[in-house]
Amino acid sequence: MSELITAELVDLDLSAESKEAAARSLAERMAGRGRVTDLEGFLADVAAREAQMPTGLDGGIGIPHCRSAHVTEPTLAFGRSAAGIDFGATDGPADLVFLIAAPAGGDADHLSILSTLARHLMDEEFTGALRAADDPAAAAALIRGDAPEAVPEAVPEAVPEAAPEAEPEPDAVPAATAGPGAGPADTAAPAASFKIVAVTSCPTGIAHTYMAAEALAKAGKEAGVDLVVETQGSAGFERLDPEVVAAADGVIFAHDVEVRDRARFAGKPTVDVGVKAGVNRPAELIAEVREKAARGDVSTPATPGSAPMDRDGEAGDGFATRLRKWLMTGVSYMVPFVAAGGLLIALGFAIGGYGIDKAPSVAEHFVWSESASWAALLFQIGGVAFGFLVPVLAGFIAYGMADRPGLVPGFVGGAIALTVDAGFLGGLIAGLIAGAVVMAVQRVAVPPALRGIMPVVVIPLISSAVVGFLMFLVVGKPVAALQKALTDWLSGLSGANAVILGVILGLMMTFDLGGPLNKVAYAFAVGGLAHPNDGSLKVMAAAMAAGMVPPLAMALATTVRGRLFTRAERENGKAAWVLGASFITEGAIPFAAADPLRVIPSAMAGGAVTGALSMAFGCTLRAPHGGVFVVPLIGQPLLYLVAVLAGTAVTTALVVLLKGLRKPDAPQAATERAQAPAESTPVAA
Repeated sequence: MSELITAELVDLDLSAESKEAAARSLAERMAGRGRVTDLEGFLADVAAREAQMPTGLDGGIGIPHCRSAHVTEPTLAFGRSAAGIDFGATDGPADLVFLIAAPAGGDADHLSILSTLARHLMDEEFTGALRAADDPAAAAALIRGDAPEAVPEAVPEAVPEAAPEAEPEPDAVPAATAGPGAGPADTAAPAASFKIVAVTSCPTGIAHTYMAAEALAKAGKEAGVDLVVETQGSAGFERLDPEVVAAADGVIFAHDVEVRDRARFAGKPTVDVGVKAGVNRPAELIAEVREKAARGDVSTPATPGSAPMDRDGEAGDGFATRLRKWLMTGVSYMVPFVAAGGLLIALGFAIGGYGIDKAPSVAEHFVWSESASWAALLFQIGGVAFGFLVPVLAGFIAYGMADRPGLVPGFVGGAIALTVDAGFLGGLIAGLIAGAVVMAVQRVAVPPALRGIMPVVVIPLISSAVVGFLMFLVVGKPVAALQKALTDWLSGLSGANAVILGVILGLMMTFDLGGPLNKVAYAFAVGGLAHPNDGSLKVMAAAMAAGMVPPLAMALATTVRGRLFTRAERENGKAAWVLGASFITEGAIPFAAADPLRVIPSAMAGGAVTGALSMAFGCTLRAPHGGVFVVPLIGQPLLYLVAVLAGTAVTTALVVLLKGLRKPDAPQAATERAQAPAESTPVAA
């Protein structure tokens, strides 16, 4: 493996007058050594990264950098400018310029060395030695860590630590150990009464991520606080120990890309800034988060209905818990496609009638002045969006299990599930298979030379081939048969069986108000729309009707017996009218959080009544969402509204009765836990 930087990649007399010219000069040296295959393409990638955020840092440092398909191996070029070059730093031009080039796939070992360099750029002794260097070979050796006599505390001890950091991922950085040259005597931080956890990340995850981590760690040590940093870098990241997060008194986010698994930090005093603020003014951020803690300012806690998004199972979770989180990740990413596609289809039916599904392709026949053409356009766009449901479900189940490498085989498996008519169940199984295959491949030890191509070539190739084989030849047909049997069963639902299913759906939709059981029931109902028949349309109608009941009932209860609720709950009740009518079950969460033993059983009773009545009345629904706004698409619409009103009345009566039995001297604190307005997502899943 070639050296990261050599004497030929060092220019101690960089004469460029602009950052573009400096990048070109250093990139030409890389191209001359065969490290860059397409100079103009690479410079375009550097410019694109620079456009996201200037790469100048206080202290006279410029670090243009990018990941590019035109880079053959991780490479660093260094230039020293006597006149200085403007890279956008607040304190003036940079005289030390580091051009960092990483391949698109990224090599874990070299990327870890690059991140180590980024940390040591915060060390004045290290940068001072570079300013004093008079020989390119000596400067290159200094940066590589081959010149311990020149900088006794800078790079030498940091480079051997690079590989452990990259196996499997860049590590959390404790304040007591983040400084360069830390030895055994430094590893224990002095006792601190204030604990901070921080997350740093930048678009490429190469330089600013680790420089911000280093700056925060040093500032934390100087301030006498216990500060631990999670670096969400280019090679991935390792989540902080849940106990460390739980014990923290404050949180600092220094990031320019979305923080992964952000819900872990909810409910704590939080400072949220760009990554450069973490590099340039870490002491101010620490002081700010301490001030917020003193005032009692906290971030909004995640609601039970929040989408799991990137949340992995924690280390102590059992398999059932982890499986639930993986499945909910897939469902959460699928729901926007359901909402958009389903409502477009609903609008198509509303405008063009139920025969609109027979219309020719609008790409071949579209008349601007005909409503039927517009209806067909909406219907066909919605159909395309609906076509992504199963691949997205499978892809993001695999993503929840194996992170980004799981996306390709997951989407491939989901598409094959559609091809073999395995439907929604096939998507679930394909996602689990894809995630398991990727996790297995990732455990295989590979030579260092192959690490760079693993995430972009080897893992997608092998995992897609294995998933495709299993879906086409092993599990696809049996699952397709099971899916057909389920569809036939739904189409034959009638009488008592239909009512019982309605009760079950109603209980599931209202038990956790947007949580896992609610999502399972909703996903089951939506899955039936992929092969619509009378039974599946009844199931969809019952699920939506039951999901509307809890917020509508809370709104009604706060209206008829306002004295039983706090002022904040009465305000939330006003919003709950709209949320319930829109089929956003999460509108009842503030009430359930404040008084779960009275609200949740009452909601379940009303949901069961509504689900049973909807099925008994034979109500159907062709749209997966919309609440009262899709009444024209509901079969037996008047009876459907009767079912919703009946369930709402039952829940309201029970809530009023149970709250009325509460002792008048009940602790006021128990009723004040829902002061924040309801936060909801635009789905009831």
